[in-house]
Amino acid sequence: MPPTPPERRPGWARKRIVVPAAIVLFLIGVGIGASDDSTATEKAAESKAAPSVTVTATATATAEPEPAVTETVTASPKPVPAVTRTKTVKVTVAPDSGTNGGSGDSGSDDGGGSAYYANCSAVRAAGAAPIRTGDPGYGRHLDRDGDGVACE
Repeated sequence: MPPTPPERRPGWARKRIVVPAAIVLFLIGVGIGASDDSTATEKAAESKAAPSVTVTATATATAEPEPAVTETVTASPKPVPAVTRTKTVKVTVAPDSGTNGGSGDSGSDDGGGSAYYANCSAVRAAGAAPIRTGDPGYGRHLDRDGDGVACE
């Protein structure tokens, strides 16, 4: 018969002993720490209650402000050349022949005169503004509101 090997304990067997022992030691430490030692507590309170001297120094440095530099720039506009436009309007006025027939308005656009103005600028250039119905040069195209007075 072969010899039998010695019995080895499994690894979990050590854990069954070490873990409970560690728990017991922990509880003993908590118990010792929780015991009230009144003399040690009073000594600690007395040492903390002693007043101490604190010195605080505050230094304030104020720098003098430098004067502000202000620069004024004045721009002068360049001279603009003057532009003058002139328009020459030629107006011809025929002498009134007097053959109006006495009706005052012959039904034509020009109001009885032989002068014709293309627009109110021409009337103003001739110095004839405002023109009324019956005046030479009156036309409905010059009377915007139709009240009988053109280029008003």
